[in-house]
This record gives sequence, structure tokens and C-alpha cells, in this order.
Amino acid sequence: MSVSTGTRGETVPTVPPGNPAVDTADVSALLERGRTLSTPVLRAAVDRLASPMDTVAAYHFGWIDAHGNPADGDGGKAVRPALALLSAEAAGAAPEVGVPGAVAVELVHNFSLLHDDLMDGDEQRRHRDTVWKVHGPAQAILVGDALFALANEILLEIGTVEAGRATRRLTTASRKLIDGQAQDISYEHRERVTVEECLEMEGNKTGALLACAVSIGAVLGGADDRTADKLEEYGYHLGLAFQAVDDLLGIWGDPEATGKQTWSDLRQRKKSLPVVAALAAGGEASERLGELLAADAKSNDFDTFSEEEFAFRAALIEEAGGREWTSQEARRQHAVAIAALDEVDMPAQVRAQLTALADFVVVRKR
Repeated sequence: MSVSTGTRGETVPTVPPGNPAVDTADVSALLERGRTLSTPVLRAAVDRLASPMDTVAAYHFGWIDAHGNPADGDGGKAVRPALALLSAEAAGAAPEVGVPGAVAVELVHNFSLLHDDLMDGDEQRRHRDTVWKVHGPAQAILVGDALFALANEILLEIGTVEAGRATRRLTTASRKLIDGQAQDISYEHRERVTVEECLEMEGNKTGALLACAVSIGAVLGGADDRTADKLEEYGYHLGLAFQAVDDLLGIWGDPEATGKQTWSDLRQRKKSLPVVAALAAGGEASERLGELLAADAKSNDFDTFSEEEFAFRAALIEEAGGREWTSQEARRQHAVAIAALDEVDMPAQVRAQLTALADFVVVRKR
């Protein structure tokens, strides 16, 4: 992956060399297949929730608007369901075998989004008001908890040995995800965070669930632990690449594409990879950035900062090398992820599709 700078300073990823046998249309078809096969099961799971949680969850997923009218909202790219179905095929099973795993992972992912939006104070997600903003903090917490419980229920009701193995992997990934969110919040109140700490946090918060998504279908399809572990390795490093790009977009992304405010991560004082790398780089820009962030942590006026003040911090991060380092780290993690696939015996087409999805994840614009 490489990242160029657009005319407004936003991150504009450019496509790395990918597998020529799988083009953008093929990736779109994979994502659509994941969405088509998993959405009916996901809707049926949400229908089990007591009122008004079922309605609140439907709003979060984009199925209805704030007034309860049917909507065709942006429910996300469906990367995790696509990975779960490919995971089943990697083990020689039909893609439908991976559907319960795809749904379970999506439920856990959206549990985390509901809670994260509330904890971070984010008022917009996917270009709409977040659940806590529309329905209140209590409903955001309750619906998130309900989705987490549903995820385990969906898997365990299959009643097979493979379902039990899949549930163990999902619960482990969920615990790591929560660890990562706790680390992320604690880092906002620290003046300094090391690059190693940041990568550990992002591996927990993002890598663990993507790793689960790309192994859970294989487990449901009867794959042994070695195969599942290698697929998890691919997913874990893909998650780190994904998060590195997300960190770039969190500072330099176009709000019209990301659905968030300009300088979003800087407003939340996040110690994301570009920030941490810039602080560790040394030099005049790095030192000046450290002084400003230390003062920001003690400031009562942070919420009233102007756009120019946030833009100045972003410029210092770039001058110190944080933007370029993060771009290179996304490339490195992407390469490690692809290399892990070489350790798995799978159909050539499935390998090509997993490679293409990795390329898509890392070069996405939003």
C-alpha cells in the first residue's frame, strides 16, 4: 500500500500490487455474498431481542431510520462476514457453513461499536447519528450487551463439537477486543505511549476479531487447530494493517468519506500510531508536538480549540514522520498477513480471494 496526499490534505490510498486474477468487481462480489448470506440470519437474531432493543439495534444496523421507517442505511463493508465465508471454503466446506460464524462475529463487532461510540462521545457513525445520541446512553449499553449475548447463542445452538471450538475462539477474541478498548482509553490520559504498546492495543482492539472472523468458518467446517491458527495469523496482521490505515484516516481523512469530524482522533486525544511514531522519532517537530500534547492533557479549553490548532498538530505529526511511518507499517503488516496464507493448504481461488480482500482492506478510502 502507498498513501498520497489529496488537495485538501486527506489520505488518498493507492492500490498496491495485488493478485491480477481477482479484480475490484470480484472483491465487491465477495462482500455482497457475505452480506447476502449473513443478513437474513443477523436480522432473525436481532428479532429475538425484547422491545425496544430490537428497534434500537435495527436502527444501528441501518435497517430503519430514527422514526422507525424502513431505511437502506450503510451497514458497513461486511469484510468480516466475507472473511468468515472464505474461511469455511479454505477448509473445504461450503460457504454457508461459515454463516453462523459470520453472524456471531458481526454481532460482537457491533457490540463494540455501540459501546465505543458512547465511550468516545462520537455523535456520527456511517453518516448518521449514533445510537446513544438518538436513543440515549442506556439503550446503547443494553443493546450492545444483548448483541454480545446473541453472538454466543447463535454459535452454541448449533450443538456440535466444532461449534464449541468456534465459541471458544470468539470469546477469546472478544476478551482481547475489550482489553484493547480499555488500553485505548487509558492511553488518552498518558503523555507518552510506546510504539510497542500502541501495536499491542491495536492488535487486541482490531486484530483479534478479524483473526477470529477468518478462522471461525474453517473451525465450523472441521479444520484442525493448526489450520485455524494460521488463518488467525493472517487475520491478526490484516487487522493491524487495517488499523494503521484507520489511524491515518482518523487524522487526515475526508469527513465526507469517513463520516467523522476533521482531525477526529486528535479531538479525542487518541494515541494512535501516527502520533506515537511521531513522538518517538525525535527532532524538533517531535519535541514541539510532545510539548503541545502535554499541555493539551492539562488544558480545560481543549474542546474549544480551533480548526487551525488541530491542523497545526497534524502538520507536526507529519513533519516528524508519523504519517509516513504508519503508511509503511500498514504495508509491512499487509505483507506478513499474506505470507501466513502460504502455510495453509487451500484451493488456489480461495487464496487469491483472501489476498484480494487484504488488498481491499488496506487501500480502502473509508
